[in-house]
Amino acid sequence: MNLSVVIPCYRSAHILPELLERLLPVLAEATDAYEVILVVDGSPDDTWVTASALAVKYDDVKAIRLARNYGQHPAIIAGVRAAAHEVVVTMDDDLQHPPEEIPKLLAALTDDVDLVYGTPEREEHGAMRSLASRLVKAGLSGPLGVNNARNMSAFRAFRTFARDSFDRVHGPHVSVDVALSWSTTRVVAAEVRMDRRAHGRSGYTLRALFRHAVDMILGYSTVPLRLVTYLGLAVGGLGLVLFAYVLVQKIFGSTTVAGFTTIAATVALFSAAQMIAIGVLGEYVGRIHAGGIGRPTYVVRQRVD
Repeated sequence: MNLSVVIPCYRSAHILPELLERLLPVLAEATDAYEVILVVDGSPDDTWVTASALAVKYDDVKAIRLARNYGQHPAIIAGVRAAAHEVVVTMDDDLQHPPEEIPKLLAALTDDVDLVYGTPEREEHGAMRSLASRLVKAGLSGPLGVNNARNMSAFRAFRTFARDSFDRVHGPHVSVDVALSWSTTRVVAAEVRMDRRAHGRSGYTLRALFRHAVDMILGYSTVPLRLVTYLGLAVGGLGLVLFAYVLVQKIFGSTTVAGFTTIAATVALFSAAQMIAIGVLGEYVGRIHAGGIGRPTYVVRQRVD
């Protein structure tokens, strides 16, 4: 099979040469025709200088420079849309995804499989980051019903036809994995070795991971709206219980002038429910607005083939 490897790059000027020195021999042995697409995501350092120099040095390397920093998933989509071969592999630029493990993904991509996720033999992140990642994946696979969410990772191989699910994806809030789940259910996982980041520090902090989870939940599902409906029903039921309690107190003469506590608690409860509902609806309205004004997923500034 012919292979396109897409690598989003950010602050990786010092590591890209080593990455390609390890990657290109693996690809030459694994497939007859291949290409490596380096997508520089508005990196503030010399990553573009390094990536463009590598594209000039190696015939099978291309470099794409985005106009600014858009994030990992828009960068991956830009690279996947530029892919020329029948299978796409995506991987990180920090050598956490060893190039030597790519043949394991390709071996699992059999005729009846369209998408393979590389899952770590052991966690390469810290305890808190790993726990947060597992909770996000559990939420996606449970309430949101995203297939194989528990196996999702940035180290993946899929058949290029699956990128058709990106055609109508636009705006800043995009998820490669959710879009791929629209195109196929023939998904498997393959255990691979994953190493710790060789240089620098990952941009995927707990805050960034939470923000990405919110993007996936609000951008690809109406479940939060349904939850707001359930919340309204629950608060309404609680309000009826409070009303019945106050009525019984009135009938039996237990009511005194001091009813401020009940009133204050009720007002606070209903106010909280209303604010939650308004916040969720506001998120959806904001995303509709962002899509309506044509905000792009990414803009390509420059290419070097």
